[in-house]
Amino acid sequence: MSGTELLDRYHRQNRRRAALVGAMAVFALIAVLVDLTTGPSGLPLSETIRALSGGEVPRGTSVIVWQVRLPVAIMALLVGAALALAGAEMQTVLENPLAEPFTLGVSAAAALGAGVAIVLGLTIPFLPPAWGITANAFLFSLGALGLLQLMGRLRGGGPEVLILFGIALNFTAAAFLSLLQFLASAEDLQQLVIWTMGSLQAVNWGSVTILALVIAVTVPFALMASWKLTALRLGEEQARGFGVDVTALRRWALLRVSLLAATAVSMVGVIGFIGLAGPHIARMLVGEDHRFLLPASIFTGALLMSAASTLSKLLITGTLLPVGLVTSLIGLPVFFWLILRGRPGR
Repeated sequence: MSGTELLDRYHRQNRRRAALVGAMAVFALIAVLVDLTTGPSGLPLSETIRALSGGEVPRGTSVIVWQVRLPVAIMALLVGAALALAGAEMQTVLENPLAEPFTLGVSAAAALGAGVAIVLGLTIPFLPPAWGITANAFLFSLGALGLLQLMGRLRGGGPEVLILFGIALNFTAAAFLSLLQFLASAEDLQQLVIWTMGSLQAVNWGSVTILALVIAVTVPFALMASWKLTALRLGEEQARGFGVDVTALRRWALLRVSLLAATAVSMVGVIGFIGLAGPHIARMLVGEDHRFLLPASIFTGALLMSAASTLSKLLITGTLLPVGLVTSLIGLPVFFWLILRGRPGR
């Protein structure tokens, strides 16, 4: 095959990948619209679109769409995007296809922070009570990943060391959380259990804005590092041969992961498997080139989370399931498939 033919094949492959990324973005937007139409008071799609576009609709419909459902739908989209992007970067820099924020202690640390606020009443001074649980969860999860990086750097910063420390942090946070659950009153225990299952119902436009800003800040830096991440998938020695500072790449990638995962989990509670399933589905669609893998992961995670939000309202009539339970139901089959596959993601 001549050089020209190889180049044409390469460009065709990239156009196909770009088309797949665009298709995932469209499907994610469709999932948001479906999410907006579902709920206790079902709304026709035409009426929902008319309300979103500022058309004439009953005031009750406008309130339901703009104040009740739209913040939840957008938060589902953003949380899925944040966790899937965090998972994609984490799987690459740790060279482990099963790595995600949930498995490395971020979610457990966030749950511990929430438990400290709910059970012990310890939060950041002078902070409005409505933000106490969220702030604690954010600080604990961010602190967990900061400690993970520090301990990894003290022992050389290799991926195996980071994974082992992450597992240790996960079990440590889970143990302290169990102690808090044992000490909690019945009311506090119920609130803590609901929070650890993950829920979108407490979100508002303020929390949506914060997560959107974090994503807007981190995504450009992730995309700028895409070629280095692609090189790292070829192996650490190969990446160093291409002139990539692997240590700095891991450090900055884990910083982005910290911000994304800590913010997302602190807003809605523990959401598992989106950070695992999203990147692997994207990888099956577009391959290992991170110029396409990272955007595909973002849209795949957003689509999965929006679908989970919709299913949480539909699976049991008259009951709103915690969305974290639904994502686990979606993610578990993927998790087992990856294990049975032998060497997933390779």
